[in-house]
Amino acid sequence: MLYGGMNFPVNPLIEEIKAISGMGFDYLELAMDPPQAHYTIISQQKESILKTLNEYRMGLVCHLPTFVYTADLTRSLREASLNEIIESLTVAAELKPLKVVLHPSLFFGLSVHVIEQAKQYALNSLEIIMEKADKLAICICLENMFPRSNSLVNPDDFIGIFEKFPEIKLTLDTGHANINSNGVGRTLDFIEKFHDRIGHIHANDNLGKEDNHLPVGTGTVNFPEIIRALKRAGYDETVTFEIFTRDRDYLKISRDKYAAMVESP
Repeated sequence: MLYGGMNFPVNPLIEEIKAISGMGFDYLELAMDPPQAHYTIISQQKESILKTLNEYRMGLVCHLPTFVYTADLTRSLREASLNEIIESLTVAAELKPLKVVLHPSLFFGLSVHVIEQAKQYALNSLEIIMEKADKLAICICLENMFPRSNSLVNPDDFIGIFEKFPEIKLTLDTGHANINSNGVGRTLDFIEKFHDRIGHIHANDNLGKEDNHLPVGTGTVNFPEIIRALKRAGYDETVTFEIFTRDRDYLKISRDKYAAMVESP
């Protein structure tokens, strides 16, 4: 198992690599968001990033921009968002990551009244993204979302996607799957249905109502049961700890707690 931490894009990226390495993580999950980790800045710093990763013996997973809307009802906004994804994917490929996480576009505003139209826009964008990823030989791991996003929330929402794009893997986010799910229900459904498609894990906790990104063990996510299910499924790849606290000791504590559960019988 490889364990990773995510940069805070407000901070300079080289500093973030050094800080996460200093906590003993195997890789950085690079959130490609502004102000400090936009693809234009990453491109300018590419040699320094690669040198620092090599110096600290860190692997890399890339997370494409989060705050873009590739299913927006406004064509110009949709096209601008898609361009951000494609350009970020191109720069990510130059860094030779283990895999790349794709955060689906959320369906907000008037989109909820024409949900099928929004879903078609999302699918059209995904086709373009996957065509580009195929040319770049990039493994895309599509993330499950939280209920109020109205997008790719439940396991059944992924069936058509996985049939259409057999190369896509799943990023299983424990926090997203826990919201309105009583601890394990939706997460275990994902593992049972798609055990052979899980390519990445986002580990974080919450109280079942909001996407809090709490440390492991401080919310209602039943990590022992989830980890047992992942072990039965034979999962032994990357786990990124999305723990958003001021004190980064909780990031390291979360990894150690998770690792101890993996190692227990």
